[in-house]
Amino acid sequence: MGVFLDSIPTSGIIRVRDLMYSVDKPFRLDQGDVSFDAPDSLKAALKAAVDANQTHYLQTAGLPRLQQLLTEKLRAKNRIPVASPDEVMMTNGGVHALYLACQALVEPGDEVLVPDPIWPQMFSALVAAHAVPVRVPLRESRGWRFDFDELASRVSARTRGLYINSPHNPTGGMLTRADLERVAEIATAHKLWVIADEAYEDVVFDGHAHLSLASLPGMHERTVSVFTFSKTYAITGLRLGYVVANNPTIQDRVRKLLGLTTNNVSSVVQFGGIGALEGSQEVVAQFCAELQSRRDLFCAGAAEASQGALFAPPPPGAFYAFLRIADDWQPPATSTSLSRSWAMVEHLIARGRIGCVPGVDFGPAGENHVRFCFARSRGELDGALESMRAVFRIHNAP
Repeated sequence: MGVFLDSIPTSGIIRVRDLMYSVDKPFRLDQGDVSFDAPDSLKAALKAAVDANQTHYLQTAGLPRLQQLLTEKLRAKNRIPVASPDEVMMTNGGVHALYLACQALVEPGDEVLVPDPIWPQMFSALVAAHAVPVRVPLRESRGWRFDFDELASRVSARTRGLYINSPHNPTGGMLTRADLERVAEIATAHKLWVIADEAYEDVVFDGHAHLSLASLPGMHERTVSVFTFSKTYAITGLRLGYVVANNPTIQDRVRKLLGLTTNNVSSVVQFGGIGALEGSQEVVAQFCAELQSRRDLFCAGAAEASQGALFAPPPPGAFYAFLRIADDWQPPATSTSLSRSWAMVEHLIARGRIGCVPGVDFGPAGENHVRFCFARSRGELDGALESMRAVFRIHNAP
């Protein structure tokens, strides 16, 4: 495994993140992190757990009370027919949950259909499981959704499963009910597993509604659903996620992996999760309303500030603006990058202190795009847009 890990590329997100720490007064629109504070109910539960010395080992799969609350949430909100709290297993954030799902589901050489663009860590998690990710383009003309005839055509005798992420990182696209029904049809016809990444389930705009694939008839049995508290409750640093699996063999594998990788998720963080679920959920709606305002501010502002060099319609979900680079934009003469998206990112960092991620890092279909996170504070977004105006004013000067 040691030598094999050398073949797994480092994500450009991490490369940019590390670079931004050397930038003076940066605008951190590169990381998928939010500027909101965690709910008071969560913080109070964390503090109470520490004060009560709840700092010892727990059950490997999670606190029973937390598993029960999530079972109720999954049934009522996601409409997933969870039969028992045993189906819910706590993880050290969504990244850990996806890693466990990949390790539990695939064998060396298995093919897994994945969207292109795709979040790089997920692609690498499949490679780390010795799977073969097969990229299927998301079509920008369809709102970054699959052409489902194309998706079905990519199934081979070696295909073991497929991965979906809706709302989607990096594009913000969302699969419709009809789309998910096609996914279910393809998975059922070819007896495929589906990993459903629902990290952004609550980050939806303009009246759109998130739908869990496992809520469709017959799909809970062949879907491993992955969720996280990070985005919904603004606790990216606390690391709390969960895997939902109906199949006893998959459950057993995930529990074994939990024992090998973390033993149990942080005790006080799990008590914080209980506080979040038992507290008012009004804060989630408030987060989303503010995020929609920031989305509108940034998407319109970036098109104006870049003098049309960066543009895209506002996404229906997640909190990223995946902006297209105009065909007539020319990289600076000093640029040595062979990728237009990397050239744009390097230009914005060097000249404007604006952190962002090249679209090509998410796959070939992402080239000629740049991802910005608009979940930052209004002050940071305004500062980034003002800096962007200066960058393009100078770049486009005669």
